[in-house]
Amino acid sequence: MPESSHLALLLIGLLGGTHCVGMCGGIVGALSMGAPASLSMHMAYNTGRIVSYATAGAMAGALGEASMALSAQWPVRTVLYLLANGMLIALGLYLMGVTRVLAFSERCGQKLWRHLQPLSRRYLPAHSVAQAFPLGLVWGWLPCGLVYSALATALTSGSAVHGAGLMLAFGVGTLPNLLLAGLLAARLQAYAMKRGVRLACGLLILGFGIWGLLGVLGLAPRVLRSG
Repeated sequence: MPESSHLALLLIGLLGGTHCVGMCGGIVGALSMGAPASLSMHMAYNTGRIVSYATAGAMAGALGEASMALSAQWPVRTVLYLLANGMLIALGLYLMGVTRVLAFSERCGQKLWRHLQPLSRRYLPAHSVAQAFPLGLVWGWLPCGLVYSALATALTSGSAVHGAGLMLAFGVGTLPNLLLAGLLAARLQAYAMKRGVRLACGLLILGFGIWGLLGVLGLAPRVLRSG
């Protein structure tokens, strides 16, 4: 798996943080139910979340590997790459406010979330790292179009290990925004929801998706040569 894929997902996690803060900032801010913000608590919480992302990435990578093994490799790989880059394009447009197409994927994820959400109640309010970490593990499965877009890329990785690595890179990319959201909740959330910020981040992620799509279609080299 090219290292550039890990860098791309790390940047997508970082740029998509505007969506994370808007969607989850309140959840992170309420971690300790009004208790003073603790860096160790927020680190434990976010570590649990990233572990869940890596687990989902391993599952997606294994599924993609099985799909390629069961049929002719090239057509399946091409379809998976088209899906992954199509999801990035949809995410970019979603952040820009052009379309809410990813809301459909979040509604589908609600079916799993309904079974997992009750598990979080036993750890709330979280008063220790031992409570914050498992709470983060559960929170990592919260329905999120940004996460699903990254998982579509993990599908193309060809193995559980590479899929986990990609989602680990993505999770690390989301960490700065959500860590700050826990410590500076209201202030950062207001900044992340600004139209200009979401538009700029959406455009960059849209660019990632379009470039990836050109690569799948074999057009990227021609674009570089024409430039």
